[in-house]
Amino acid sequence: MTNELWRWSAVDLARGIRSGAISSEEATRSTLDRIAAVNPTLNAIVEVLADESLTAARTADAQRRSGQPLGPLHGVPVTVKVNIDQKGHATTNGVEAFRDVIATEDSPPVANLRRAGAIIVGRTNTPAFSHRWFTDNALHGATRNPWSAALTPGGSSGGAAAAVAAGMGAIGHGNDFGGSIRYPAYACGVAGLRPTPGRVPAYNPSGKTERPITAQMMSVQGPLARTVADVRLGLLAMAAPDPRDPNWVPVPLQGPAPPRPIQVALVPDPFGDTAPEVSDGIRAAGRALADAGYTVVETPPPRLGEAADLWHRLVVGEERRGLAPLIRQFGDKTSQINLDGHLRYAPEMDSDAILDGFGTRLAMMREWSLFLDRFPIVVLPVSHVLPFRNGLDQEEDEATITAMMDAQRSLLAMPVLGLPCVSVPTGAVGNVPVGVQIVAGRFREDLCLGAAEIIEAHTPKLTPIDPR
Repeated sequence: MTNELWRWSAVDLARGIRSGAISSEEATRSTLDRIAAVNPTLNAIVEVLADESLTAARTADAQRRSGQPLGPLHGVPVTVKVNIDQKGHATTNGVEAFRDVIATEDSPPVANLRRAGAIIVGRTNTPAFSHRWFTDNALHGATRNPWSAALTPGGSSGGAAAAVAAGMGAIGHGNDFGGSIRYPAYACGVAGLRPTPGRVPAYNPSGKTERPITAQMMSVQGPLARTVADVRLGLLAMAAPDPRDPNWVPVPLQGPAPPRPIQVALVPDPFGDTAPEVSDGIRAAGRALADAGYTVVETPPPRLGEAADLWHRLVVGEERRGLAPLIRQFGDKTSQINLDGHLRYAPEMDSDAILDGFGTRLAMMREWSLFLDRFPIVVLPVSHVLPFRNGLDQEEDEATITAMMDAQRSLLAMPVLGLPCVSVPTGAVGNVPVGVQIVAGRFREDLCLGAAEIIEAHTPKLTPIDPR
């Protein structure tokens, strides 16, 4: 049994370790064996922490035997993305020039995972500067999607999603500024939560400057996992307070029950360009929710396209000032080509237009708040097409790049609106996973996850998966 513990959910591992039925060392050894078996093919984990994790696992077992208080993830193997600080390890962010940026302290998500008892078995790959929906870089190489080498594993948390999908850790840490949790989860057939900004504390002590304003407003940290229950457990661990992030908000993880039946806005084809397989998945999700007692109505949400366009205008506009020069100086070729595509897609804005954009953002948020008062759950695409073929953003055809950007509009709108959302699988089309995005009001991750669990219960189990 113990050699198959890598297959277990985080919930089951935590329960088994707490009861003494299994040990953290057994779970960690099983996970490390799985990493040794499949990571050479996938390259999802770019730094395996075998000795460090086994030492931590033995300590966790000793703590349990001595009757010490145990956290919600006590003894459970997890992974952390290489773009956040973990004491004693390089915060490379997939960039060769940062290979020797060794963190001297843990970032808040890492500190919270440790306080919850998690065992960090490895650090997962990201594209250079965490700025693509594809995961490869000149420093660590390319991460493969376990479903098919022809597909992107998503980005920028592609390493996290591929690792979780293949059984290399029960929960993966990721972050999401423009879809970097939700899109890899979609591409790899797992669940991924983008929490409300302010829910999970964030800060990289190794950073030389503070994050730019759009990142402060829109970038979040969150969990990926093979089950929604594990995502919920990961959120519980990661959302603990940390005084280093003054934007953290002390809001309960469970909100008041909305009026019953809960109204759901179903959006199977928001712009008339959604692939039939994606729309079919959204409608299947709607049927699952209707069977569970939700009232499901196909209706468009307000200003979705405008919100996505505003993401590009504000975020990419700010990147012209800060990130673009860094990518030009330190980025690899793929990151520079990807940057060029975003810069061409997003029109330049002067200072007045930028300030007007923030005013427009508030108006959009208000309209969505009113919409969510009527429909507390919205189900729409993660991406409007099936997962991209690998390297799509490196192609020179301008129409291809524009179509790729357009396909992510439902993904990009949500950071602008400041809403929590979860990506959850609805099945597979051949060897290609497909899923939906569930959105709720600010700090109502509980509503997102509750709906996701219902959809999950109607979906064949897709992972863990052996590389294909």
